[in-house]
Amino acid sequence: MDNLLEIKNLTVKFHTDEGELAAVNDVSFEIKKGEILGLVGESGCGKSITAMSILRLIPEPAGTIENGEILFQDQDILSLGFDDLNKIRGEEISMIFQEPMTALSPLHRVGKQLVEMLTLHQEISKKDAWKISEEWLSKVGIPDPEKRMYAYPFELSGGMRQRVMIAMALLPGPKLIIADEPTTALDVTIQAQIFDLMEEMTDDDTSLLLITHDMGVIWEMCDRVLVMYASNIVEEGTVNDVFNNPAHPYTKALLSSMPSLSKHTDRLNAVEGQVPSPLNFPKGCHFSDRCPLSFVQCIAEKPVLKAINTHQKAACFLYEK
Repeated sequence: MDNLLEIKNLTVKFHTDEGELAAVNDVSFEIKKGEILGLVGESGCGKSITAMSILRLIPEPAGTIENGEILFQDQDILSLGFDDLNKIRGEEISMIFQEPMTALSPLHRVGKQLVEMLTLHQEISKKDAWKISEEWLSKVGIPDPEKRMYAYPFELSGGMRQRVMIAMALLPGPKLIIADEPTTALDVTIQAQIFDLMEEMTDDDTSLLLITHDMGVIWEMCDRVLVMYASNIVEEGTVNDVFNNPAHPYTKALLSSMPSLSKHTDRLNAVEGQVPSPLNFPKGCHFSDRCPLSFVQCIAEKPVLKAINTHQKAACFLYEK
């Protein structure tokens, strides 16, 4: 299967009053055509920054992409001029953000924003674009879409705004959909509907990068999964390999914290400790101060992501002993 997107040695840093921090540190991975790739990890580990880097949405000058390549269909996004980049944004690569109120314009009606997305990237009349936009509002579960097209974002509930943003991202038919916690504000039945719609959108040419905290969603939706911790990818593999035989202690901790109908316990397992501050990462493995299996080498040296079998990689010294 050919790669649609390939990220090589991506490093993103932010310059703050307290010092320089690396939100993403030497991250490499690929997304294949027609693949659903999951990116999972605790809040603050760098998932959203990685996703925003793909479309060069890192706020400058505070944030900078210090190093790396982002190859989309063999074209380096980091080398594109503003006009060429805008041709890719929305039409070729679309993103569903976590917070719809910051992604939608409060000054324009929902219909105008949807129509503009279509007419900007496709040769289509406003009348046809309006009709297609109404259909997409219906697809994402918004009742009375004809009326909602005339609403301003502030007149809609948080869940409806989220669905408008999902419709806006999907309607141009992009080749890569980046979904950053796309169903946070939605109830369970609408979540299932949205995920089914996203699965329908992926085919031989369209891929999905799904960022979530929900390991259950990863299991149901994804072909492969990346586990991210404190700016680094610590494990990569097929969903079956990672869930059935997790390699990194952090992955094992995440999976053991999931609720289960087969386990009759009073309390859920928790991942002990806190994610370290990007201003003060441990010298060695970033998980070493929370890992029950850490030893001297983990504290002194940083492990590299390496293959441990045909379909799985892990950044852990346990596989070098």
